[in-house]
Amino acid sequence: MAGGITIGYCSQIFGRRFTIIFMSILGGLLLYPYCFVTDTKIIAPAFFEQFCIEGAWGAIPIHLMELSPGSFRTFVVGTSYQLGNLVSSASSTIEATIGERFPLPPKGTTARYEYGKVICIFMGCVYLYVIVMAFVGPEFRNRLFDVAHDHDMEDATHKDHGAIEHTVQEDITRTDLDPEKGQQRNEDVVHA
Repeated sequence: MAGGITIGYCSQIFGRRFTIIFMSILGGLLLYPYCFVTDTKIIAPAFFEQFCIEGAWGAIPIHLMELSPGSFRTFVVGTSYQLGNLVSSASSTIEATIGERFPLPPKGTTARYEYGKVICIFMGCVYLYVIVMAFVGPEFRNRLFDVAHDHDMEDATHKDHGAIEHTVQEDITRTDLDPEKGQQRNEDVVHA
């Protein structure tokens, strides 16, 4: 949670792409201590590795929303999330297959594998993929999502941008003049 909140806030300042790439590189640098420390000192690398993962992956959905056209924003982000789940469902099979290449001496009759190397290789590939995808794409940081700035609305309503802004301003003015909504707003302020 700390990574998502902190890095999500920082992505407003430094940009989504930079944040995603920087956190992926930092997470990649932490792979060695995360995957190969075998005592209680693993706690710090594990925390900061997860911090980097949540930081990078926390900025990706808003980056996708800013890249997507208004009519498809939720579709793009939701579909990307589900396709990511579909692809990652093969992770355990991929890790087991890679693990067979790094056997450890058996413990009795139980076969063992060096999964530290496997996780390091697997996560390194994921980080590299995220870095490349974030690097090659554009960025539309601080894109406005309201109706007045949604160019797809122009096609849907057959109005130009100025007419849509005028309609939005009329709705705001009408809401401000509505005695019931104004009274409710005043009651909310008093209760706050």
